[in-house]
Amino acid sequence: MQFWIIQGLNSLSLGGLLFLLSSGFSLIFGLMRLANLTHGAFFMLGTYFAATALRSFQGLDIWVTALGAGVLVAAIGGLFERLVLTRLRGNPLGQVLVTLGMSFIISDACLMIWGGDSIPVPTPQNLQAPTRLFGFVFPTYRLVLVGLAIVAAVALYLLLERTRLGAMIRAGVDDRQMARAVGIPVAKLFTIVFCLGAGIAGAAGVLGGPILSAYPGLDADMLPLALIVVILGGIGSLLGAFIGSFLIGFIYTFGTALFPELAYIILFLPMIFVLAFRPQGLFGRVGT
Repeated sequence: MQFWIIQGLNSLSLGGLLFLLSSGFSLIFGLMRLANLTHGAFFMLGTYFAATALRSFQGLDIWVTALGAGVLVAAIGGLFERLVLTRLRGNPLGQVLVTLGMSFIISDACLMIWGGDSIPVPTPQNLQAPTRLFGFVFPTYRLVLVGLAIVAAVALYLLLERTRLGAMIRAGVDDRQMARAVGIPVAKLFTIVFCLGAGIAGAAGVLGGPILSAYPGLDADMLPLALIVVILGGIGSLLGAFIGSFLIGFIYTFGTALFPELAYIILFLPMIFVLAFRPQGLFGRVGT
């Protein structure tokens, strides 16, 4: 019983982390029709920033670090979008290739700066003590991470459904040409959404650091999971990203624990099954 409960909690924490990563990816994919292959590198950058900042400055709060890393990675993403991606607008294959190349550049830069060894990210001191509930012991930080994912989901829902910016983003996702026709500045919207997605990925990298640590190849480990979540949930769907993240969290965690040699096969099977019957994903729209 303890095995199933602990693995269930691990699944929830991984699902929450995947939602923080894939929500921005889904928005970029839905609005820009761009599979941003730099997204995993942005996540890894946030993790390395956290490892450096928290180890260099004693007493630095991880929440402040997450905010700072999110802003810094968002700025890097914005510069990349304005200086590179805008020059390739109308060339989706070129955009995908340049994001892939940028991910390699970031990965090699991290290897050059931080080396090839894994760098642990310390868990906040006030969250290091385990939580005891119903006779079981749970890592407190993982419980907090699940709560943060739910808070982030609510915040993004309010942003998309209750603000003018959210209305413009939804209009661009549903019908980009019509959005241009009614005067929505789609080019500026691209930059804002790209910065938002990159910033969320950077902050997620900080929050995932105490669980995953910072190491070379972290981007390559996380990017396929984000791709599966977005394809499974539906492009541009926040609800799809939320449901898909927790589904993949459970499948990947239990698949790795029970059938480690078949973990990736088990991971891709639900996506293949869903695409066979709903090519737009669980909550995606046919038009997107």
